[in-house]
Amino acid sequence: MTITAQDVYTLAPFARTLGIRFGALEADAVTAQLAYTPEQSTVGAAMHGGALMGLADVAGAVCATLNGTADTVPATMESTTHFLRPVHGTGAFATSRPLHVGKSTVAVEIDIRDDKDRLCVRVTQLVALRKRHD
Repeated sequence: MTITAQDVYTLAPFARTLGIRFGALEADAVTAQLAYTPEQSTVGAAMHGGALMGLADVAGAVCATLNGTADTVPATMESTTHFLRPVHGTGAFATSRPLHVGKSTVAVEIDIRDDKDRLCVRVTQLVALRKRHD
């Protein structure tokens, strides 16, 4: 299965609203980035945790989608976030990889790094693959 950034923006407009940009869109790894903006920051000019969780959720959902079939859509069932250090600098860079692909769920792990390639956030999600109802 293939998907483009435009497909993501059409199916999940929140990704565009956040300002997420995509690199790799492959079943084994999805890369995405979120540029720093003052509107998405918090105390000390660090990127806000909610913005980082949004980046992780989108990257995880896209990874799950790429591991599903054309007639399924993702729905996050569970998400665990570990904030390891604040994200400062030009932005956040996410890589999402499948940990386990089942018939109706995909477990994904998302690492978010800063512009110095330091691990800042690790998210593990369980994503349901539900039948598409257009």
